[in-house]
Amino acid sequence: MQTIHTAAPQEMDPSDARLESLIARLAQGETAAMGPIYDMTSSAVYAYALTLLKHSFDAEDVLHDCYLRLYEAAGSYRSMGKPMAYLMTITRNLCLDRLKERNRQTELSEEAWEHLLRVEDVPDNLQAAEWLQVLKEEEQQIVVLHALTGWKHREIAAFLKLPLATVLSKYARAMKKLRNVIAERNETI
Repeated sequence: MQTIHTAAPQEMDPSDARLESLIARLAQGETAAMGPIYDMTSSAVYAYALTLLKHSFDAEDVLHDCYLRLYEAAGSYRSMGKPMAYLMTITRNLCLDRLKERNRQTELSEEAWEHLLRVEDVPDNLQAAEWLQVLKEEEQQIVVLHALTGWKHREIAAFLKLPLATVLSKYARAMKKLRNVIAERNETI
């Protein structure tokens, strides 16, 4: 008799489960759920928006717009087990809209709009943003998504539509650069 092995269903991370529960409560009209959602996710949403937009004021606007969009769409949210991916997708779309708004007089293709996500200057008024300046755009996104959202590298690869090996190598290279920058700054203090 042949034994058939089936994969055990993956358990949802406790923070993802809590976030799913809060979004469900928000969908049922419980507006008090928005506070804990914001507390759990706002630093990751802001950091991701900042890596895409490179301007703190625009990132703050996108941060607030993201939660407005979540509030409006909570009723249509369908659990896929990764609520942060849902918020990051909202954030990315809002960032793209913001970049289009900045350049609305110019007709550009979708590829050109995507390129705009990578070419603006990073503000130097925040220490973390200053450290991120040494990183390339994709390295910034990978570090922010891994460090602030806790995503696994394979999840980042799927979200950014990159091969897993690329994500792993870019993350390792980025962390080495950041360690060097932090060590240099500590030596000069």
